[in-house]
Amino acid sequence: MTTTLYPSFSILLVDDEPDWLYAMSITLERAGLTNILTCPDSRQALKMMTEHTVGVVLLDLTMPHLSGQELLERIAEEHPEVTVIIVSGLNQLETAVNCMRSGAFDYYVKTSEEGRIVKGVKRAVREKELQLENRELRNRFLYDRLEHPEAFNDIVTGDKGMRSIFQYVEAVALSSQPILVTGESGVGKELIVSALHRLSGREGELVAVNVAGLDDTMVSDTLFGHVKGAYTGAGEARKGMIEQAADGTLFLDEIGDLSLGSQVKLLRLLQEGEYYPIGSDRPRRIRARVVVATHQDLAARQAAGQFRNDLYYRLRAHHLHVPPLRKRKDDIPLLLDHFLELAAREFGKKKPTLPKELAVLLATYDFPGNVRELKAMVYDAVSLHQGGVLSMEAFMRAIGERPAQSVAEQPVEPSDNPFFGMDRLPGFTEAIDLLVAEAVRRSEGNQSIAARLLGVSQPTLSKRLKQQRA
Repeated sequence: MTTTLYPSFSILLVDDEPDWLYAMSITLERAGLTNILTCPDSRQALKMMTEHTVGVVLLDLTMPHLSGQELLERIAEEHPEVTVIIVSGLNQLETAVNCMRSGAFDYYVKTSEEGRIVKGVKRAVREKELQLENRELRNRFLYDRLEHPEAFNDIVTGDKGMRSIFQYVEAVALSSQPILVTGESGVGKELIVSALHRLSGREGELVAVNVAGLDDTMVSDTLFGHVKGAYTGAGEARKGMIEQAADGTLFLDEIGDLSLGSQVKLLRLLQEGEYYPIGSDRPRRIRARVVVATHQDLAARQAAGQFRNDLYYRLRAHHLHVPPLRKRKDDIPLLLDHFLELAAREFGKKKPTLPKELAVLLATYDFPGNVRELKAMVYDAVSLHQGGVLSMEAFMRAIGERPAQSVAEQPVEPSDNPFFGMDRLPGFTEAIDLLVAEAVRRSEGNQSIAARLLGVSQPTLSKRLKQQRA
C-alpha cells in the first residue's frame, strides 16, 4: 500500500548539496509534507518538472553548470504556474530583490530557523492548492459538468443547488485543508462526507466520530488514544480515531457541540498537525484529512462566545451548506419513490401504488426533520401496507404530530399577501373566505388537505365552501 501524498502535487528541492537535500526532505516530511522530490543537478530540474506534477520548487542560487538565478528565469518562462521559493546561503538584500522581481514567491537564508522555512513552504502549498481549487471551480461551474457523478449515487436529487454542491465537492475533494459541512439535522450531511471521501482518492478509511456529549477527557481518549498504563484501567494501549483514519478521512460530526476545552485541542491539532496520545510524551503526525459537520449556526455560537473565533475560521477553509428539504421540494417525489422501493424491498412487499393526493399533501409540509423525516414516514406507511394503493394515514398522522407552519407564520413576499395593498383591512368573514380560497389553491382542490392546512375538520370546510357558493 502506498502512502497518501500531501500535497497532491510534488515539492521539488534543487540543490547541489546532498546533505542539505536529505536534511530538508526529512524536515518537510516531519511537518506532514510527504510528496517530496530532490534534484542535486540543476540541469535535470526542468526535465523532472516535465515528468512530474510539480507545484512548488525550493531552489538554491549558487550551483555549478546552471545557476539558481538562471533556473528561476527558465521556470518562470516555461512553468509560470509553479511557485518558486529561494533558499540560499547568500544573505544579500539586492539578490533577494532581484529574485522576487524574477518571479520568486519568497526568499530564505539557509541559516534561518528551519521552522520559518517550513512555514513558508506550507504557505506556498496552501496558496497553490487554492489556485488549483479555484480553477477547478471555475471550470466546473462554467461548463456545468461533473467529472464523477457516480460518487453521488447515494444522494437522490434533481435540484440545481445540490448539483452546484456536487461540483464544489469535486473541486475541493483533494484538498488537505479542513472542510466544514453545515445543514439542518436530517438533510444528509453524512452522505456528502462519504462522497468527499470517495473522491479524495485516499487509501485509508472514513472514520466517523460524533463528538456531541463527549467531555474533554473522552474527546482526548477517543481521538488521540492512550498508551498502556496512561491511567487506572488502561491495561492495554489503544489507537485513537486519528490513527485509525490514517491516510483517510476523519469525520467529526456535531462539532458545534464541542466544549471550549476540546475546541482548543482540535485547534492545536489542525495548526500543528500533531498530537500526543494520553500518557505519551512523543508526538505523532496526523495523516488524515479532517472533515467536520454541524447543524448549529457556528457564526451565532461564535458571536455568543460559545465557539472559538480562531477555530471557526480554521474550519471554514472550505464550507459546504446542504439546503433543507423545504428549499428543494421538487426532490420530494424523487425521494418518495426511492424510499418506497427501499422500504418495499426491506419488508419483502410489492412496491405500493401511490395515491394522487399524497404528492399534494407532502408538498404543503415543511419537513422540519428533512429527508430523514420523509424516509421515516415512508417506512412506517409501507410497514402497515397490506396491498393495493398505499394508505395516506401514516403520513397524515406524522404531519399531524409535527404540523407545518400555519398560513400566518409562513414568510411571504408582500405581493403574495392577499391583504397587501388594500386600502382597508378585510372584515372577519371576508378574511376567512380569503384564507379558505388560499388553502384550496395550495391543495389543488383537495378538501382534505385544505382542511388540514387551515386546522379545521373537513366537514367544517365543506360547510364553509357551500356557504360561499350559496
